[in-house]
Amino acid sequence: MILEERALPPFQKNGYVLGCERTREGVVIDPGDEVDGLLEEVARHRLSITHILLTHAHLDHVTGVKRARAALGAPVWLHAGDLPLYGAVVEQGRMLGFAVEAQPAPDRLYEPAQLLTFGDYEVRVHHTPGHCPGGVCLQVGRRGEAGRQLFVGDTLFAGSIGRTDLPGGDYDTLMRSIRDVLLAFPDDAEVYSGHGPATTIGEERRTNPFLTGEA
Repeated sequence: MILEERALPPFQKNGYVLGCERTREGVVIDPGDEVDGLLEEVARHRLSITHILLTHAHLDHVTGVKRARAALGAPVWLHAGDLPLYGAVVEQGRMLGFAVEAQPAPDRLYEPAQLLTFGDYEVRVHHTPGHCPGGVCLQVGRRGEAGRQLFVGDTLFAGSIGRTDLPGGDYDTLMRSIRDVLLAFPDDAEVYSGHGPATTIGEERRTNPFLTGEA
């Protein structure tokens, strides 16, 4: 699978481009301030983007949605639980001292056990609230196989977990999402977070202080 990642200051938020090597279909995940870099990767790999997938609606994950949608013509997906956050992206920016443009409304909302495809690959959507009400994990793998690549937004990081002190956050809910959803995957499942380096479920199970009780 083609996998490209871009991040820019001030948030250093990871945006992703995934693509099928055979069909050249692909998806974009969480286009933020790094959206131009993501679009460059789409063009470089000659991809036709079928979906723009949002893991959640905090401003750093959505500021590039308008640009991506206009350039790619693909539908934007979001969990219904984060519609209030998404609709308040301008206010989110104002709270942090940033001028943020309003983004186009999502085209589609994830359904329970949602399954999406691009070329020979599929994306299974898992609801993982706690960092915010509508957070999701995107499980990616070849069609018909158990995907081992997890795009988890800000739910889990290498050595840490998502913050829960923002509106809609809840620590107990976040930990339940991590333990019941993410830790149900095998140790070799790859974790691609919204910030920081990639990791694996096994590495976090063994060393993440929030999961080992050492935090």
